[in-house]
Amino acid sequence: MKQQSIHVLALLASGLLAACGGSDEAAAPPPPPVLLTEVPESALASPGAYTQFTLGQSQAASESDEPLTADKLSMPPASESDEPLAVS
Repeated sequence: MKQQSIHVLALLASGLLAACGGSDEAAAPPPPPVLLTEVPESALASPGAYTQFTLGQSQAASESDEPLTADKLSMPPASESDEPLAVS
């Protein structure tokens, strides 16, 4: 009898704990990504910034997006002393 009441008490406690974890409110959707139309000045500041920008663009790009203009970009930033960054 005592063991049965312990099992019932354990079931009630686990039921109460399971009911306490959720919320009825839906999570807010993430904001839409900012669509860029040109390469920003911040991406041209250093080779590392340019690499991070191009990696981010390649992962977020869509076939239906407008292409980026490269009016400010004659050559990507380069450095003779910085180590190459991993692209993958």
